[in-house]
Amino acid sequence: MPSESFEVQGGCQLKGDIIPQGAKNEALQVLCAVLLTREKVSISNVPAIRDVNKLIELLRGLNVKVEKIKEDNASGISDTWTFQADDVNMDYLRSDDFRQNAGRIRGSVMLMGALLARFGRAYLPKPGGDKIGRRRMDAHFNGFQKLGAKFDYNTKERAYTLEADSLKGCYLMMDEISVTGTANVVMGAVMAEGTTTIYNAACEPYVQQLCKMLNAMGAKISGIGSNLLIIEGVNELGGAEHRILPDMIEIGSFIGLAAMTQSEITIKDAQIKELGIIPNVFRRFGVQFEFKGDDIYIPAQEKYEIQTFIDGSIMTVYDAPWPGFTPDLMSVLLVMATQAKGSVLIHQKMFESRLFFVDKLIDMGAQIILCDPHRATVIGLNRQHKLRGIQMVSPDIRAGVALLIAALSAEGKSIIHQIHQIDRGYQNIDGRLNALGANIRRFVAK
Repeated sequence: MPSESFEVQGGCQLKGDIIPQGAKNEALQVLCAVLLTREKVSISNVPAIRDVNKLIELLRGLNVKVEKIKEDNASGISDTWTFQADDVNMDYLRSDDFRQNAGRIRGSVMLMGALLARFGRAYLPKPGGDKIGRRRMDAHFNGFQKLGAKFDYNTKERAYTLEADSLKGCYLMMDEISVTGTANVVMGAVMAEGTTTIYNAACEPYVQQLCKMLNAMGAKISGIGSNLLIIEGVNELGGAEHRILPDMIEIGSFIGLAAMTQSEITIKDAQIKELGIIPNVFRRFGVQFEFKGDDIYIPAQEKYEIQTFIDGSIMTVYDAPWPGFTPDLMSVLLVMATQAKGSVLIHQKMFESRLFFVDKLIDMGAQIILCDPHRATVIGLNRQHKLRGIQMVSPDIRAGVALLIAALSAEGKSIIHQIHQIDRGYQNIDGRLNALGANIRRFVAK
């Protein structure tokens, strides 16, 4: 299949309003949850991005009745869908089509909790996704086994199998604060016999949204928003209507884009109360913006300065489980720092390969010291030396959009290859930014 690329002409100042898409990570969780009921579930603000579209195709393969109702807003970046899993074809799990397609996206892993809870069995090839380092799945399978499931890994097929005659509630101490692991175990526990207590649970907005949707379907989950979830098992779940939050990663990306390109942008309906410390971290990087209701207005800003700690030492920014700063925006912060006044240490704790895109930024003229796989020191250029356009490859979703931001701020033309990585998480990003004044051309690389 031919690979698409972006040709980006840098140096354009953008201006206008932009609407964030629905949250990718939430969408992948709540779409899997439709398998927990025979009744119809309606989900709105679903982003039309590659990973979500692939998961919807997997649901269709399982014989879930899927219907796209309408586009959700004038920009056409979110949709309402209905799903009804009243006649699921479990044989599809053993088909070549399922093996190939489920193995290409990380989100397919959350099919296991829903299938195990409702049908007593699940099968999944080792999932794909970004190449950002080791992403172990012990939290998922330890949780399922605690609930009473039998687990097997077939090394030849590189696939996981789960079986359970019945699931029983338990006390579960998560050995890792895993978002997808928590979501999977929650789905496995909602119809288990008795009470399940999950301590050290992830409490990201995505997990909160999943729990709220499950409660609307008839589940009994308390402690939502904390790291202690208590789930009283019910016999069955019903239908519900659910709306996905705006994507906080896309919102953060747009804030970084505006700062880097000296652009005046308004991010519409950002659901600010759900953003946690994200706005404060960007303010520590010197980015000016104001809240207007649920909109974020970012004025054109000539320069921005990274704050120091109180004692004057260089600031360190690191990722952490919620309510800490999300790892998915560390790449954007690193790119922003290249043109700021001041220096910062970026400490990417959670994934050991996410900083390996900095060589492209160094080629563009950035002053970055890659200390080790987890830490990079960025010496801000204070716009005295602009980045220069180069040819580069998008290694993963988040690094890909960070490189796109760098290219938009650079002098000259940049080429970004393998943009399918960006398309996995950002819908029509070139069209939406071009509408604000960017100069991005999509083409098929020969």
